Amino acid sequence: MVTLKTTLDTRRKKSNGNYPVIFRITDFKKTYTMTSGIDVPEHLWDNTNREVLKAHPNAQSINTTLSKKYYQIQRAILVQQDNESFSFEDLKLILAGKPKVNAQALFKPFAEKLIAEMIEVKRTGNAIVYRTAVNRLLNYYGDNKLKLVDINYNLLDGFSRSLVKQGIKQNSISNYFRSIRAIYNKAIKAKLVERSAYPFRDISIKTEKTAKRAITRVNIRQFEQLKLTTNTPEWHARNYFILSFYLIGISFTDLAYLKPGNIIKGRLEYKRRKTHKLYSIKVFPQAEQILKLYANQSKVFLLPVLPDYIEEDTLESKKLIFQWIKTTNKYLNRLAENLSITEPVTTYVGRHTFATTAKRMGYSNELIAEALGHEYGNRITNIYLDAFDKEVVDKMHEAVINSSCHENNDAMSKSTDRLPA
Repeated sequence: MVTLKTTLDTRRKKSNGNYPVIFRITDFKKTYTMTSGIDVPEHLWDNTNREVLKAHPNAQSINTTLSKKYYQIQRAILVQQDNESFSFEDLKLILAGKPKVNAQALFKPFAEKLIAEMIEVKRTGNAIVYRTAVNRLLNYYGDNKLKLVDINYNLLDGFSRSLVKQGIKQNSISNYFRSIRAIYNKAIKAKLVERSAYPFRDISIKTEKTAKRAITRVNIRQFEQLKLTTNTPEWHARNYFILSFYLIGISFTDLAYLKPGNIIKGRLEYKRRKTHKLYSIKVFPQAEQILKLYANQSKVFLLPVLPDYIEEDTLESKKLIFQWIKTTNKYLNRLAENLSITEPVTTYVGRHTFATTAKRMGYSNELIAEALGHEYGNRITNIYLDAFDKEVVDKMHEAVINSSCHENNDAMSKSTDRLPA
């Protein structure tokens, strides 16, 4: 229990013969003192009532000042005791009007608490990004007991240079630093570290413009015509990639979560996980025929990417999808190499290829953006613009997926086990 007393410090006689009035704070066997800024003669101090005797000419004013300071300290002590802890340093900060900080607060437990909260509200994608960034920083530091107050410019600068030496791409480094910065900002709000210690002011978080990732419509057709054994990893990778292109570049994550109920009157109706934007995409025969290949393989989902028992938007489901993406990309690049396609091919290339093909066919940036679910130009101006009719988007969609289908027919006709065109 913490006790507080107002007393005269008779150990320290001042040059004028007076003694300072102090506040003595005792926490178990530890004693701390705080000066009141007042000194009085020893014979004018009432040690029983712990105040200045009325014989002092300024007794009333001094006693009022001492009383106010006593209760300020007492309230600050009670605030700490409510949190089941006491620190003399924290007490001084509270009395000075500064935020209470915990110099021993660790980075990892606080970050893990934030990650757990994200998982709880189904923000698993962000949770995984945060966890990766946290693990990277702790591995560099070499100790899980990294304190928040120890995250400074020197540590972050060294961490950045270390990532560069490891060959980590600049955009990945930027993601790590944005995540760590977000965690640190939340720690400031939680009063675990002082705002004045903010270490990111002199840290530049740069991103690089991503290179265009698109292949040609003829390349898409080449993928379709590959002779592959049913239900092999290559077969699945090719099918999911082609399906993404035919559904206006739907992401692999959204593809994995699709259910039969998302198909309504020949249209795919779903909300994109990344942006929460609603999509309505016409399912043309090319996409429908791929989906038929997977009919009845899952009781819950349209595609057999996730097991039927999985709960959506959990850490487990996200990890499974990430692994699927990694595996799919590996086989897509093998197939691309066999087709002499030099550009890297990933699950995301279908989206870029759709947009690039539409642009080459002369469609406007506004219409392409509408199809992809993006805003084009000035966001405020766009508020006043009507969206394109579904029919207009559908016509462009149909034209893009049917474009250049006649090319290379002679070479492709030699393949007997291919996707329905």
